[in-house]
Amino acid sequence: MTKLVTYTSGDQPRLGAVYGDLIIDLAQANGAFPQDVPSGRNWASGAVGFLEAGDAALKALRRLVEKVSGLDEADARGRSILIPANSVSLLPPVPFPPKIICVGRNYGKHAEEAGRPISEIPIIFARFAKTLVAPGGKVVVPRVSHQLDWEGELAVIIGKGGRYISRKDALDHVAGYSIFNDVTVRDYQFRISQYTAGKNFAHSGPFGPYLALRDEVANPHALQITTTLNGEVVQSGNTSEMLFDIPAIIEHLSE
Repeated sequence: MTKLVTYTSGDQPRLGAVYGDLIIDLAQANGAFPQDVPSGRNWASGAVGFLEAGDAALKALRRLVEKVSGLDEADARGRSILIPANSVSLLPPVPFPPKIICVGRNYGKHAEEAGRPISEIPIIFARFAKTLVAPGGKVVVPRVSHQLDWEGELAVIIGKGGRYISRKDALDHVAGYSIFNDVTVRDYQFRISQYTAGKNFAHSGPFGPYLALRDEVANPHALQITTTLNGEVVQSGNTSEMLFDIPAIIEHLSE
């Protein structure tokens, strides 16, 4: 399975593809084996550029991985095309997404636990990119509350944009999937009807480590999501239990 990561080597964020216990530096690889990606000159230099380039970037990525697989490993390391995974620090797979749109109470069990009714339409709220936390990073416990809570979620990464997208075409707009912990300050969330305050505390959104490409996730509605705290399972569910599936959500958001 091809998985993308964003990492730092030195002080600059880099886009890479996981290659065993190595990472392919896509900008370096594209410099060695230039790929023609219309309207995507910066497709290999960062996650947002990759997503904006759409399916052309996905095809270019696969061509690059094939090219790199034919290289001598020592030579590829010497040219900084291959980087040891244990030598870098991971960032969120999309470090500064233009939008983070969340869906609330999209699992019946979660709605019941919260004592909230099931909505007839998706409940939408937003997160800010600056709340994101790198894989393995620290969640900051706010001084103003002791009601910090976890919510393991499937993150759906949109590639190709659009308006008025139909359910049947919706998954064509998905670039890939990741995992996200929608850490929430509950008392702030329920002070008013809007979720924004409780969902946007600093350093409260662990994201990643990987972006798994769309074509390599056979069924995004059959994924087990498990959240652990200090080794104890505190949440377990399956995306098959979504009240609104991914196509329905994309159709709704694109109106």
